[in-house]
Amino acid sequence: MKKISLISFICIIVDQLVKILVTKTLILNKSIILINNFFNLTYVTNSGAAWSIFNGNRFFLIMVAIISIIIIYMFFIKNKNLKKIEIITYGLLFGGIFGNLIDRLIFGYVIDYLDFCIFNYDFPIFNIADICIVVSVFLIILDIFRGEKNEFSSAK
Repeated sequence: MKKISLISFICIIVDQLVKILVTKTLILNKSIILINNFFNLTYVTNSGAAWSIFNGNRFFLIMVAIISIIIIYMFFIKNKNLKKIEIITYGLLFGGIFGNLIDRLIFGYVIDYLDFCIFNYDFPIFNIADICIVVSVFLIILDIFRGEKNEFSSAK
């Protein structure tokens, strides 16, 4: 659990430091174009979850985060001998969840700033904590598929 905590801590620190930098240097709801028609820094607040679902349901989203952390720990981490990739995965997942939870607890919303337009689709603005969560979910899915592949191969 120490390695998971260290990875989570690093994710949280980087996430929160960048959010502080964004709030101190950018103007709310304004963009700085970094790569024309592709990537902007846009400081926005989101009182919902991904794609602003559950917008304005701060208490619900705080409870979902706390319950998720408890369930993940109890069922997937506690008393388990984790592989290196699982340690990294859960470290990223906890770091991302805690990074956004801190925002919700302090401000009542999440600070977002990474703004991409890909093939004329203006992707929802997100942050480093969101990246940590998405990468960890991708790693979990990859691990599940690798496990199923190994089970299928050994069943022959």
